[in-house]
Amino acid sequence: MDFTLFFDALDKTLFEGIAGTDTWYEHVQVYDKRPIKWEKKHLAIIGVTEERGTKTNQGVAKAANEIRKRLYRLKKGKGAYQIVDLGNLRSGMSLEETYTRLRQSCEFLLNKNVIPIVLGGSHDLTLGQFLAYEQAGKIINMVNVDACIDLEQTPLPDMSTCHVHKMLTHQPGYLFAFSHLGYQSYLNSPKTLETLEKLNFDAYSVGQMRDDLNEIEPVVRNADMLSFDLTAIKMSDAVGNRNAQNFGLTGEEACQICWYAGLSARLSSIGFYEYNPDEDVRHQTASLIATMIWYFVEGYYHRTDELNFNGNAFMKYVVSRLNNSSNIIFYKHKVTQKWWMEVPYPQTVTSNKEKMIVPCSYKDYQKASRGDIPDRWLMTYNKLG
Repeated sequence: MDFTLFFDALDKTLFEGIAGTDTWYEHVQVYDKRPIKWEKKHLAIIGVTEERGTKTNQGVAKAANEIRKRLYRLKKGKGAYQIVDLGNLRSGMSLEETYTRLRQSCEFLLNKNVIPIVLGGSHDLTLGQFLAYEQAGKIINMVNVDACIDLEQTPLPDMSTCHVHKMLTHQPGYLFAFSHLGYQSYLNSPKTLETLEKLNFDAYSVGQMRDDLNEIEPVVRNADMLSFDLTAIKMSDAVGNRNAQNFGLTGEEACQICWYAGLSARLSSIGFYEYNPDEDVRHQTASLIATMIWYFVEGYYHRTDELNFNGNAFMKYVVSRLNNSSNIIFYKHKVTQKWWMEVPYPQTVTSNKEKMIVPCSYKDYQKASRGDIPDRWLMTYNKLG
């Protein structure tokens, strides 16, 4: 079946007044029912006009087109853009049908090695983005950015409060690592954080991130998919959300996360949710999201093939552990200065691999050098067991 049948073409009035040969509009293919040469495409924009998943932020159905109005006026970066905008995905008869349509669209793109950029809609649409990976038959890692950890077990007051629970409990299970960024403690129950800790999943508050945002880079680099709820950004920087808070990430920090995501050779889908144009009188938030997407795409076109750990591109460091015969092995890329470390499979686990190599930071290496086991190492080892 041709999945593009579910999409509505974009109205050309969206692009009125855009001038110049160096704008996004001049370098992105806007789908107009003509065949797409998928083998040449790198990224695909999907707008979603669905808002039945939220009762507290009605208006998010209008998000995609408002973001486009700002995005296509931006100047093209240095990359040789191969981007297609598929238009807006028509909502299904039910909310679940919309999830299915988004899932099928992302599945198709992932199979073509094209990265979906989803412009939502409410945050529960992350379910469609997540379910697209089920057919791949491999475990994945996810990063979720939100002021709230949506781990409620029932859809009250709405689906956007329980979609994380649905992903963590989905069967068959294929989610290996889940990392939550930007939560605000006064909006989340301590029991929610305890649940994530018991599952060996990690969560970083706004304060923890602000202490050293560079420590978040390995978390994002380890992800296959990233979902960004605009509620994570403070109201003064992103007023276009009825659930916006006085505190949260800054616009600059949000763009930095998107840059990290773009650079990651592993990340294969990203979604931006909960933007409400009805609250965005001066279009400030639309401009911010457009800039976040710009940084993601620019990061994508700066990706490098970094994962041949036996090649000359890496320095290898072996850290001896006291009272233990096994060492911790680290790798540092000579050009990017990024770090990885080996985590062995427990002897009780049957695997065709002896170890997993995961992203880490220089601070992890320093901690190991002092005789301590890095938290990232322990969390990965416990999940492997």
